[in-house]
Amino acid sequence: MMQLDPWYVTGLVDGEGSFMVSFNLRPSLSTGIEVRPAFAVALNERSLEVLKALRRFFGCGAIRYSRGDRTYKWEVRSISDIVQRVLPHFERYPLQTAKRADFERFAQICRWVHANRHRNREYLRRIIDLAYEMNPGGKRRYRKEDLLRVLG
Repeated sequence: MMQLDPWYVTGLVDGEGSFMVSFNLRPSLSTGIEVRPAFAVALNERSLEVLKALRRFFGCGAIRYSRGDRTYKWEVRSISDIVQRVLPHFERYPLQTAKRADFERFAQICRWVHANRHRNREYLRRIIDLAYEMNPGGKRRYRKEDLLRVLG
């Protein structure tokens, strides 16, 4: 069974990982907006064993096949797993690339969500601002302005 070195994990995530925050419109919520942080690593099928080792290393997450880019993704969506398992790793073994700035924004957002601050409109505005500073080239379902308009 493959054992991963913590610095290897950080290097792998620097190259192949992503910290994402997506939003869904949910009229049933008091703010009208659902916040969905996620952390993922995508690799070719040939490296599926590495994803399984990552899941063991962090003790959480799920592996799924992504037809869109024909890769396997190990993904963590549980906010408590992110806050208790993922964030401490990257604080102890920091990312070395520009991805570090995205991680810092992601960490702040996750801590606010974990503390239920995303239910407060003012914090939710700050979460949206931080999320849209991350992954500037990434795909988004909603424009930032449209989300802020929902908040009123």
